[in-house]
Amino acid sequence: MGAYRKTTKLVGRERRKVRVRKKISGTAERPRLSVFRSARHIYAQIVDDMSGVTLASASTMAKDARDGLAGKKIEKAKLVGKGLAEACKAKNIKTIVFDRNGFRFHGRVKAVADGAREGGLEF
Repeated sequence: MGAYRKTTKLVGRERRKVRVRKKISGTAERPRLSVFRSARHIYAQIVDDMSGVTLASASTMAKDARDGLAGKKIEKAKLVGKGLAEACKAKNIKTIVFDRNGFRFHGRVKAVADGAREGGLEF
């Protein structure tokens, strides 16, 4: 019986995610930057929720990003944010809405946001 239940930690994150997504949605003028954090990697993407399209994405798994990544996970997350900001510049995206996806805004999630800000994106 207990093997089929989700862990309390995951259920809490899903609740926070739903609560935040009720208030935040990305538009064509101001898309949403969504961050997902796993134990080893971090993924970020810019999404236009009105048309349901991912406009840009970056992660520590990307082939071009994997070569330049060495060091701590927070440093890698900051580089992911900067790479995403460069991809947004190429598509003429300047302002975004940040979606922490139920994760706490500290550590690697904050590092992605800081890297995106340094790259020129406005929240």
